[in-house]
Amino acid sequence: DGILMTMVMPRTNISKEITATVKSAYGQRIKVFDTQIPHSIRAVEATAEGKSIFAYDKGGKVAAAYEQFGKEVAELGEKQRKQNRADRIR
Repeated sequence: DGILMTMVMPRTNISKEITATVKSAYGQRIKVFDTQIPHSIRAVEATAEGKSIFAYDKGGKVAAAYEQFGKEVAELGEKQRKQNRADRIR
């Protein structure tokens, strides 16, 4: 239900520019999630092994980012549920 930026290299100017461009082009119409999934060789290795990042490198930065994304989505869902309840009460 939005845009998730993946393979982000936050220290590079190109990643910063792409993120800013996506937010300015789509941010008013489509949710751009705050969480960004970083680029990591460990994620590439996990894919090559046919494993999830949680099975391959549970303590790594990519797994932590996906965990944070899950929390962000859950919070968004909770806000929507509360709004739906409020709308039904009216």
